[in-house]
Amino acid sequence: MRRVYNFSAGPSMLPLKVLETASREMCNWRGTGMSVMEMSHRSKEFESIIEHAENLLRKLMGIPENYAVLFLQGGASTQFSMVPANLMSGGKADYINTGSFSEKAIAEAELFGSVNIIASSRDRNFTYIPESFEISPDADYVHITTNNTIEGTCFKEIPDTGNVPLVADMSSNILSEPVDVTKFGLIYAGAQKNLGPAGVTIVIIRKDLLGRHREGTPTMMRYDVHVKNKSLYNTPPTYSIYMTGLVLEWLDELGGVRAIEKINREKAQILYDYLDESEMFFTPVEKKYRSIMNVPFKTSSPQLDAKFIEEAAKNGFVALKGHRSVGGMRASIYNAMPVEGVRELVDFMKKFEMENR
Repeated sequence: MRRVYNFSAGPSMLPLKVLETASREMCNWRGTGMSVMEMSHRSKEFESIIEHAENLLRKLMGIPENYAVLFLQGGASTQFSMVPANLMSGGKADYINTGSFSEKAIAEAELFGSVNIIASSRDRNFTYIPESFEISPDADYVHITTNNTIEGTCFKEIPDTGNVPLVADMSSNILSEPVDVTKFGLIYAGAQKNLGPAGVTIVIIRKDLLGRHREGTPTMMRYDVHVKNKSLYNTPPTYSIYMTGLVLEWLDELGGVRAIEKINREKAQILYDYLDESEMFFTPVEKKYRSIMNVPFKTSSPQLDAKFIEEAAKNGFVALKGHRSVGGMRASIYNAMPVEGVRELVDFMKKFEMENR
């Protein structure tokens, strides 16, 4: 059966090599006679799986020893609450609003204390990243969304927040390009875009920030509890962690983050070059702030958009429909999307444009 090119924003496509390895190991993981799905999370076999995944993530991202790595559940959406529950000890935090997920994070943080929106790109429909803002010196942390999945924008430079910890939602661009972890107090990311299947969320937290949780914070919401128990306080999403480890192995064998960055930039350039020259398709995102992971685009009419989405699917290019809040189309070209997938999409777009002038 021919596999399609899956441009879904998440859950997204996985490397074929990873799927093939998982298929071989489905019923018998490395001689144990059982699937990873059946393993006790307390077993030495699973402990080796989660330790391997953590060690690879540390290697690929250059995570220092003074940072803890957690494999949690609940998606990035749960982190919208866990971050303020654990870090907003002084009752105040700064947020930069760059899109839909930033707004969700802000709404959750407001349940815990005072949220100061120090910059926003809402004035131009989130088509850019604000660069001018003033950090509150008494803020418990500053929160940003490094890549905006729906709007297709991203931070090109990480803000310098001085002594105020910087918290980042990296769900849709983690491991797509090198990042200096030491610039952040905390990083979180849902795995279902660049890391693996849905079910596990990565949290990377500087250890000196542990133990700042608000009084009354539930046990399962406390970072210090999960760190103390090495992500095994309760039954973790074992199979998703195993799959994440396989994706990290694939990326490591490919040459690491710098190698995938080169591929990602090539893919994005192919698509953006066509959008900039096309007379039918366009992207609303300001050029300076374009994401290399999520590329929203449109035609002049919703009817033509719908026709394109339908015909694209028939030709093996699926999940191109844009988010309901913005409409149009969106091509999510995460790490696992091969260059040829983007080239073939552009060839189809050119053909569609010629036939529908």
